[in-house]
Amino acid sequence: MSLNEVLIDELRDLYSAENQLVKALPKAAKGSNDAAMKQLFRDHLEQTKGQVLRLREVFEHLGKKPTGQHCSGMEGCIKEVTEALEKDETGALKDAGILGAALRVEHYEIAGYTAALAIAKSLGQKEIVTLLTETLEEEKTAAKNVLASAKPILKAADSQEDEEEEDEEEEPKDAKEQESERQSEQDEKEAQPEMATKKRK
Repeated sequence: MSLNEVLIDELRDLYSAENQLVKALPKAAKGSNDAAMKQLFRDHLEQTKGQVLRLREVFEHLGKKPTGQHCSGMEGCIKEVTEALEKDETGALKDAGILGAALRVEHYEIAGYTAALAIAKSLGQKEIVTLLTETLEEEKTAAKNVLASAKPILKAADSQEDEEEEDEEEEPKDAKEQESERQSEQDEKEAQPEMATKKRK
């Protein structure tokens, strides 16, 4: 495998990721309670459509088809958004969970574009570098916008929690939550041999 083929794999992964987001962002906008966050998701949807077109342009430069690789990483990130949307929380508390998942999506994209950009630079692909840089800057701005929208939501969520705390009793976990807890405990158990070699300073 050549470095050029590695770049194509990275780009196909990103292309799949962006197409998955085009499908997921309308659901995120619909499921959010905060008007500013709804608009943020709608705006990013339009931006993401432009990023898909930009990636198609990159593939034209390379003389390759953009399809052929599913991005499992983005699938996992979107699953976290979906889980946040399906939680029983209401109002700002629900939006706070969605924000966390949305930030994971943005940082996953930032990592992917950063890697692809480094490879394109190494290969001297100036036109591709320009196109990828434009998208990377958009993703960084999107992450900043998510963080900016978080401040009022987190403040409202903190107040909402105070109001609900007194009446709240822990509800029994459903099958999905029980399975998630079991997997988390298994992850911790499997990490223990490695953790045993790490001493706290």
